Amino acid sequence: MIADHIIWKLSQILSPPTFRDPLEIYTDGNPQYLPALLTYHRQDCIIYGRVIKHKRNGRLIWRRKEQVLRSPKWEEIDTNTIENYNGILRERISRLVRRSKCFSKRRLRYEERHLDIFQGYNNFMKNEDGRTPLMKEGKITKIWQWNDFFMYR
Repeated sequence: MIADHIIWKLSQILSPPTFRDPLEIYTDGNPQYLPALLTYHRQDCIIYGRVIKHKRNGRLIWRRKEQVLRSPKWEEIDTNTIENYNGILRERISRLVRRSKCFSKRRLRYEERHLDIFQGYNNFMKNEDGRTPLMKEGKITKIWQWNDFFMYR
């Protein structure tokens, strides 16, 4: 399942959550996320909420928020940030555009590499007010150039 792959990938990238420093995650109404989260993380180390959207004829009728694990704050249960990022990915990476003639024959390998390069650019090089997203988090001190990115070991 794709949800298992996403949560596994997150567990490889992020520091393991603890009760005092939990993983805070918000998703859509896909029921696959909860079992995947509980496969890779302890239940008491996750703050989890989801937004379930109800549509009719392709139009949003209403949305419902659910507090699933450890009662996240109602105002923080939202998926707008990730939905916006998905839109940016579709705008900028032709492989992710639906019904496009630009597709990957070896789907996972090429798409993951393309996403890695895009995320590297977005996090290390994309200049927003003189700082990159990783500079704002205090992870790096200078804006990287393509040479820095491709030559990093």
